[in-house]
Amino acid sequence: MMWIVLIGLGAGVTSALLFAAVATGQPFAIALFYLTPLPILLAGIAWNHLAGAVAAATAAAILGAFLGYWLVLAFLIAIGLPTYTLAYLAMLARPSGNGSGGQLEWYPVGRLVLAAALIAATATALSIPAFGIDADSYRAGLRAAFERVLRAQTATPAGEPLVLPGVRDTKATLEVLAIVMPPAAACFSMITLLANLWLAGRVARMSGRLARPWPDIGAMRFPNGAPILLAVMIAGTFVPGLVGLVSSFFAATLLLAYAILGFAILHGATRAISARLVILIGAWVAVLMLGWPIFVVAILGLADTFIDLRGRLGKGGPPDLSPKPDK
Repeated sequence: MMWIVLIGLGAGVTSALLFAAVATGQPFAIALFYLTPLPILLAGIAWNHLAGAVAAATAAAILGAFLGYWLVLAFLIAIGLPTYTLAYLAMLARPSGNGSGGQLEWYPVGRLVLAAALIAATATALSIPAFGIDADSYRAGLRAAFERVLRAQTATPAGEPLVLPGVRDTKATLEVLAIVMPPAAACFSMITLLANLWLAGRVARMSGRLARPWPDIGAMRFPNGAPILLAVMIAGTFVPGLVGLVSSFFAATLLLAYAILGFAILHGATRAISARLVILIGAWVAVLMLGWPIFVVAILGLADTFIDLRGRLGKGGPPDLSPKPDK
């Protein structure tokens, strides 16, 4: 028990240092900042959820003590609790079947991706009071925050109009940023959580401390009720006020989850295709360079709920590496 607490304390100190590194203003510090969840996830995955909880609480307490008490709640909402929850779910297991043979059924990787989507959207929604108490005041607070950042970057005094190079209507640009950035921030938070979860799992596996078997991501599936949840959230974006605002967070992260599922389908269904490498490189390059093809990949993931695409295009499971008898 004492070792678990000590490991949690060490992971919490590391996480706090990674978070505070951004204050140095160095380019590499941004990369370190995005690794803030990694020590907490590693403690929760390689040891147990108690170590992860101690790590999250320790990091929040250290940051609050040195950078302001308000950062305790901010860190717990944005990083601590989401990271701990994801680590807890990743190591959640139950006896499979009738429980005989000591076999365990681990929390499915598809549900982990959906959990990351819901966790990231919830954390973003909980940040709303920091800018306003309703949708209008929230967007107004965001516009003011973006304007302050842009004025600092362009060295524009407060009394002068803000002029951005290559932008005709600065006010309209700020309006667009206030609408687009919150869902984008929720998606980025989701990507950060999943990337750190994957990295923590790899480190735990290499060190021999990963209790669960490494999942076959290419065979990942979502529960049948996931499309209904996505449809409800997309419909909610048309509701005015806070309901529409919060729904946009969940709709964005759920669409991203389906895009991840779409890529998993591509990776799984093309295992038996000779042109697999060309197909995968083309899909990734198209998404990274153009952006909009990600919606096509998300539709592919959504279609898999109703049509077994991996069953039609190929087995989609891991290749059969068992030895074959000599003829």
